[in-house]
Amino acid sequence: MRDQSCSSLRSSDQSPFVYTPLELEYLTTLSYQSGELGAYLTELVLSVSRFIQSDWTIVTLCQEESGQILASSLELKQDNVSFPVHQTLAEAVVQSGRSLAIEDNRQGSQYPSLAKEYLSYLGIPLRTHDRAVIGTICSFFRSVRPFIKSEVNIVESFAERAATAIENFCLYQQQLQFNERLSQEVAACSTDLRQSQEKLVERERLAAVGEFTAMIVHEVRNPLTTIQMGLRYAQKVLSSDADQQRLALALDESQRLKHLLTEILNYAKPQALQCSKLNIGHFFDDLLIQIQDLPEAAERRITYVNDSPNVAVMADANKLKQVFLNLFRNAFEAITPQETVSCLINHNIQENWVGIRIHNGGTPVPPELLPQLTTPFCSTKPFGTGLGLAISKRIITAHRGELEIISSNIGTTVTVCLPIMPCDF
Repeated sequence: MRDQSCSSLRSSDQSPFVYTPLELEYLTTLSYQSGELGAYLTELVLSVSRFIQSDWTIVTLCQEESGQILASSLELKQDNVSFPVHQTLAEAVVQSGRSLAIEDNRQGSQYPSLAKEYLSYLGIPLRTHDRAVIGTICSFFRSVRPFIKSEVNIVESFAERAATAIENFCLYQQQLQFNERLSQEVAACSTDLRQSQEKLVERERLAAVGEFTAMIVHEVRNPLTTIQMGLRYAQKVLSSDADQQRLALALDESQRLKHLLTEILNYAKPQALQCSKLNIGHFFDDLLIQIQDLPEAAERRITYVNDSPNVAVMADANKLKQVFLNLFRNAFEAITPQETVSCLINHNIQENWVGIRIHNGGTPVPPELLPQLTTPFCSTKPFGTGLGLAISKRIITAHRGELEIISSNIGTTVTVCLPIMPCDF
């Protein structure tokens, strides 16, 4: 390479190109912060191309065997054009890690694979702050082009700017991704915190309600028991049919009130579980014997299919029995004699749950009532308290499970899902 004055960059047989002090000052003030990387690199590559009067100048990003053209002094059909790095000027620059100037590729060139339409080449590496080469600035000339050290140094300074811009852009994108992940984690933590606070408030509310309810139930039960004793005594001393009918009705209503008080107390008090490893198959084999003896099961049939005989859960057997006895009672009451209630048990190992589906073909639940079925005092029965499903829901939730009710013109299905655990039965 020949060293000439920076003011004249071409040999004597070429048109000299001289940057004025104002133009050089402009080139040195190009800056990139967090704006458009492509626009900045395009401005930079146009300046370099004009400075060294190239026919084509590009900025490339090279990763292993592939590269991308990030900016070009000529208009390309698409942005970020990809190309194979092998046997290109970019590969030679990246591998050597040094600037490469080829003044005449026809004369004993060691780069025969370079395009024949260009005779001179200038390749400058893009180095990050830790000296890693991430790409190049490559300029191509259709005619023979001598290079001087001072102009190569200037192009190297622009290459340093381009490398800094690309590195900053990547860091900025990483920061955006980190911020996004952080925002998602904060949002998830906020959601978890809100749900935990809601659960804590609900537990405190239920504890207060439970304490108050227990006091009321206790205060009502004692006089109610006295009333029932008086009614039974009256049954013994009053003999007329009219008196007996009135007394029987009063006793039935007092018994219903006593049952309601028990259910209110069961709903209000915390669901303390006594959990142990429970084989679902064995549990339902025993439970179905009791279910068939229920008064509501008279003249009704049960179909039972268990696809998960060896699945176990950690559960309170007595609490689960309370849930399923209530669900089967509801199913029997929804159908007429000789009709069938079906029970299907299956599991999903991947999602780690076992599902128990109880279906009846009775009259469907009105859509507007369906979402409220597990809330207290909401019932489809004329004299129902609505506490049975509410209590069942609380018990299943305490087992970290789910209770779902769907209803359509083919009947109503209640599904209980419980988390499973490894079973060695």
